Amino acid sequence: MNSLRIARSALRARPAAIKAPLLRRGYAEVVSDKVGISEQILRILLTRPQIKLSLALPHQSVYKSQDVVQVNIPAESGEMGVLANHVPSIEQLKPGLVEVIEESGGSKQFFLSGGFAIVQPNSELSINAVEGFPLEDFSIESVRSQISEAQKIAGGSGSEQDIAEAKIELEVLESLQAVLK
Repeated sequence: MNSLRIARSALRARPAAIKAPLLRRGYAEVVSDKVGISEQILRILLTRPQIKLSLALPHQSVYKSQDVVQVNIPAESGEMGVLANHVPSIEQLKPGLVEVIEESGGSKQFFLSGGFAIVQPNSELSINAVEGFPLEDFSIESVRSQISEAQKIAGGSGSEQDIAEAKIELEVLESLQAVLK
């Protein structure tokens, strides 16, 4: 059964779904021509919309805030920045750096081994990861030594499982090394 037939049968089974309002993303509001460019820029800077961010691991909440201006994430589809009123989406994350830019002008950086980012219509962003740590917890020397150990295992004659795990570890460690440089 193709997807169009599934959608039609779902609508027939629940006709109230047709009457529900659809959420749509609109264009940015047009500013009056009577206001000068410098005034427009000043308004934008003073009223920066905020994101409600939740960064969680299975065993703890790493970061939760309502005064975040932008979050840069390492999505599988490419690096992306999330601002308030972003198009709702679900993104798979690859190992990499998540940068949180706060309204105060500061930023916090976390290294995640992967996970998912869910952007909701009301400027909420939830990031769920298996492992994640503040970037300052890592040292480049330690990462380099772990890379050399993982390379030995990946190139060795261990079991298939050991080799596969070493290759995954290498991918994460190489991403971490690139971020630390």
